[in-house]
Amino acid sequence: MKNLSKTNRRVFIKNLSLLSGGILLACDMNSSKDVSLNTSDPSRFSPNLFVELRKDGSLILTASRSEMGQGVRTSLTSVIADEMDADWSKVSVVQAPGDDAYGNQNTDGSRSIRTIYEPMRRMGAMAKAMLVSAAAEKWGVSEELCKTELHHVFRTGSNEKLFYGDLVEAAGKMPLPESPRLKSRDEFIYIGKDLASVDVADFVNGRSKYGLDIKVDQMIYANISRCPVTFGRAVSYDSSEAMKIPGVIDVREMKRIEKPFGALGGVAVLAENSWAAIKGNEALTIEWDPGENESYSTKEFMDTLTRNVENKAKLIREEGNVSGAMQKADKIVEATYKLPHLVHAPMETPNATANVQEGFCEVWAPVQAPQLTRQEISDFLGLETEQVKVNVTFLGGGFGRKSKPDFVLEAVALSKMMGRPVQVLWTREDDIRHSYYHAISAQHLKASMKEGKVTSWLHRNAFPSITSTFMPGVNHAAGFEFQQGMTNMPYEVENIKFENGEANAHLRIGWLRSVINIIHGFSVNVFADELAVAAQKDALEFRLNLIGSDRLYPSDNEYKLDTKRLKNVLSKAAKNAGWGRKLPFGHGLGLAVHYSFYSYVASVVEVSVIDGNLKVHDVFTVVDCGTVVNKNTVKAQLEGAAIFGMSLAYYGNISTDQGSVEQSNFHDYRVLRMHESPNVHVEIVESSKAPTGIGEPGVPVIAPAIVNAIFNATGKRYRNLPLSNEGLV
Repeated sequence: MKNLSKTNRRVFIKNLSLLSGGILLACDMNSSKDVSLNTSDPSRFSPNLFVELRKDGSLILTASRSEMGQGVRTSLTSVIADEMDADWSKVSVVQAPGDDAYGNQNTDGSRSIRTIYEPMRRMGAMAKAMLVSAAAEKWGVSEELCKTELHHVFRTGSNEKLFYGDLVEAAGKMPLPESPRLKSRDEFIYIGKDLASVDVADFVNGRSKYGLDIKVDQMIYANISRCPVTFGRAVSYDSSEAMKIPGVIDVREMKRIEKPFGALGGVAVLAENSWAAIKGNEALTIEWDPGENESYSTKEFMDTLTRNVENKAKLIREEGNVSGAMQKADKIVEATYKLPHLVHAPMETPNATANVQEGFCEVWAPVQAPQLTRQEISDFLGLETEQVKVNVTFLGGGFGRKSKPDFVLEAVALSKMMGRPVQVLWTREDDIRHSYYHAISAQHLKASMKEGKVTSWLHRNAFPSITSTFMPGVNHAAGFEFQQGMTNMPYEVENIKFENGEANAHLRIGWLRSVINIIHGFSVNVFADELAVAAQKDALEFRLNLIGSDRLYPSDNEYKLDTKRLKNVLSKAAKNAGWGRKLPFGHGLGLAVHYSFYSYVASVVEVSVIDGNLKVHDVFTVVDCGTVVNKNTVKAQLEGAAIFGMSLAYYGNISTDQGSVEQSNFHDYRVLRMHESPNVHVEIVESSKAPTGIGEPGVPVIAPAIVNAIFNATGKRYRNLPLSNEGLV
């Protein structure tokens, strides 16, 4: 970090200029936070917290969002480099620690590019403008006679040029531009292109530091036994056998930290190495009080949810006269869909290293929400946030799991207890059995048809809400959850009704990649296919007609659901897949289209079901996510989404018996294997619209497209997931 604890008028004005776009940089004039700008070192030019140019030309750019394989460190910094006309070969990237100075650092909700694309452009444009000012002053010419290209400022009409590195000292003395000019699209050199990850060499050579790579002097390791039932507690424990394990240092009871993302509590084994900690844990004898969730059975709960959606429920929204349209219909179609709890299962399990000293705490962890983590730690320890430092490591996958810092608080609590650095590690079994889970759900859809046209649409759902994590006792979903593919469904139907059934939470509920869009994307897409069959119409033609006229769907924010863009991705995906072509015996094509995180995604899949065995051969996905920063990253995200979505469709299932999660590792919570992976074909729609989400929108379309393809291959309709429970895989 650049140390600017002293603040002068120039720095204050500089910081104020960055307020637009939601980026606030070191404007607390009385703070001693080590987050301000360096204005006194002539060997470095640092016009803002995200840019540092050195005299040798090396350009160090700061990434404020967490890297978990989605390429955000490359995408965001390439935007800065593009506006600077920097030479990408001279760029290196450093990771920002958790600090409000960087604006919102939460890396979730597919929001990184969408929310800070423009602010990052301004960071680069600001730096370039100051370099140009310095060059113009040195030449004694107007800035209009200067242009930039690949780390140089050129003087128009002459052969003179100045290297960026040679302008460092002079640029640092230039006034901050009030409104630096941003490039037009035709001037981009990196934005919208295929750019290799800035971290790829380190990934390949094993130099990237993940949470478990952290080593701190005098550090010990901890593995924790937690109650098999959520929020249960230890009554007593016997550590005698654990203490016999070579390397075990101590065994400590941990109380539950009752915060939304607090620790579950349990019994921790502390040891000189991770193996001893794990083996010591296995040797513990613990008596548990399971608490009120002991009776939780997902099988019985699904029966309850199903009853709740097949009967009248809490009204969410109604337009027109659904019951009247039903009475006049010549055909009624209805179906119930059931999806289980899911867990994230990232390849890198949760882990964190904490060092709590008198009046200060430093942690190293793979977290998606470093500022939230910092605040949770400061609240727990009773420290000011300035007394807490959160170092963000690479994340070996996240999918939403690592936005909840409970595992960090465990390390902090144990470090405080032991008076030395502690690294908490979760085994795969810990991760599967004690996570925050995607909600179990049931949905009932019913529609009336008149002469092949849908005249009314009823959709009921029931699932434990994510808000139960923050407000225990909540038993209905929240408004923002309905907006994830239910109440904003894109079909042009005159009479609609949405209802929500009661559902209590018995596990910790947390967001998982694409969140409730998974639930609604599945039911709405499969039901639309069922309606096409009932109308005896081609599924593509029927769906396009159901979406209807070109219009902008009302919304509470600047983004409107544009049905023209939605129909476009669907038509393109169908064309790419050869929709309507003659297929081999046992093969079928299925389609799905969904709008989520302000992006439009359609997928068409080809499957075969031969002798009862399912195989997905090809996935054809088309995305319209507005302005694309890095095509390479977008393509990779949609390829990954196809695999993630197939894993959920094939195998995703968390079940409980007597309150305990029954799955434990990849043998019973499977993810897709390499031999099961299909060919994934991705088309990106060229667009000048504002950038939208990409990390999550590719997931919701995969499972329903597969189910619809299975129907076209076999004539059999599947409404429940996972398909492994149906004997197909």
